[in-house]
Amino acid sequence: MSTRCGSGSPAARRPARAAASGNLPLAGGDRLCGARELRDPVHEVALVVRERRDVLLRAYRHQLRWEDLEDCYSQATLELLAHVRRGGTFADRRHLSHTLTLRFVSRIRDARRATAGRSPIAAALAAAVSLSGAGEEWFAVRDCRPPVEQAVMLRHDLRRVGRLAQELTADQRLALACQLAMDMPCAEFCRRYGWTEEKYRKVLQRARARLRLLASSEEEQCPDAATGSETAAGRP
Repeated sequence: MSTRCGSGSPAARRPARAAASGNLPLAGGDRLCGARELRDPVHEVALVVRERRDVLLRAYRHQLRWEDLEDCYSQATLELLAHVRRGGTFADRRHLSHTLTLRFVSRIRDARRATAGRSPIAAALAAAVSLSGAGEEWFAVRDCRPPVEQAVMLRHDLRRVGRLAQELTADQRLALACQLAMDMPCAEFCRRYGWTEEKYRKVLQRARARLRLLASSEEEQCPDAATGSETAAGRP
């Protein structure tokens, strides 16, 4: 009777029970514990979130500020945790990683829409790119605006054209206004006002020629230093 000591005896089952419960620090017990943790969805989410965090934050760093990106990533993580705690599962870690990326991008889009809807200055600040890491000591921002003198002359010419346009006919002013101010194509203008394309072309040509003639004649009427008001400056 004592020689029959098989796998079903209490002495043989005791180490197995101890290893399964974690009380016995054996390699087999560690492998069992590791397998049990890999089958835990919450643990899988934690592993994938920690692994993909730096990669996703660097990939979408141009979308939002770093603090806002971290908030979006935290929201995506909480959504995944809530999903698995409700009983949701994933096919594998690749499926979990893709789901995390989609939820992270969705939260970024929500944050950008919320920022754009607050005010124009908030949207501009959110879309601005910091120059702190670009080497400000040599990085020069290009100013695309014209010089001050050129801007003044352009505004003066624009006001003069508006004043001289009052001397054109009604049809000429209408055609010029629709072409310049409204950027209306010829076909749409002719369909709306019942003109032919030939009439539209001739009216615009005559309007431009009339404006050039008025502008040149106004320049010729400017007084010179001999007969103009400059000689009478300061006199009563």
